Amino acid sequence: MLTADTLDDPADAGRLRQSDDIQVVDNRDGTILHTPPTWAELPERLNALCVFANADESSAPFVHPVVRAILLHFMIGYDHPFVDGNGRTARALFYWSMARDGYWLMEFLSISQFLRQAPRQYVQAYLHTETDGGDTTYFVLHQLATIRRAIEALYEYLARKTHEQRDAERLLSGSSALRGRLNHRQISVLTHALKNPDETYRVGTHQKIHGVVYQTARADLLDLESLGFLEKIKQGQAFVYYAPEDIRARIDRAAKG
Repeated sequence: MLTADTLDDPADAGRLRQSDDIQVVDNRDGTILHTPPTWAELPERLNALCVFANADESSAPFVHPVVRAILLHFMIGYDHPFVDGNGRTARALFYWSMARDGYWLMEFLSISQFLRQAPRQYVQAYLHTETDGGDTTYFVLHQLATIRRAIEALYEYLARKTHEQRDAERLLSGSSALRGRLNHRQISVLTHALKNPDETYRVGTHQKIHGVVYQTARADLLDLESLGFLEKIKQGQAFVYYAPEDIRARIDRAAKG
């Protein structure tokens, strides 16, 4: 599923490697960094990994759910079981394991961007584990630090977006230029759109919310479209309106203009 229609050879999608000619090398000088276990061991190793992945907190010995997810990530990278797509499979299993154990916030976090920013540290976490008797503490600590950075980045993003939203709402309510062009129903739509960027708007719904006739509701949304605050697409026999991604910037320009 993860590699379908993405590989040079479609037949490689989901296929276990059947040779030992794969090695992880340093791109700078070709130094061999890691040699995965022999391909003949892969069925047994993957079966053991599946048992570990599907264990829960009642299983012995106890493994913290976050540590379990990190170790799943580690083992796919270590075993390199597939011809291609091992990295994305490792990350997908990490997210799956976290979600299964109720860590819903991970759905909104991206660890990949931080791994790409410091690939050498990621590789070193593997190397330290391999050269220290398989002690995965190095990799666990590295991934915990990565998760922490991802959480901090999310909080920073939310704070920034909240600040931008409040600024835009102040513009909507305080700009004489916008007050002269928009009625209270239209300002309500835009305020809602700022808080709910994926929301869509229909004439009938707008009509019911504000208790106006159909023609008035339709004129409200058409006017917002003509001003560039909404865009529309046709769904079935009716049009659906939605806010563009840069709605805040458009409101800012209109308020100043």
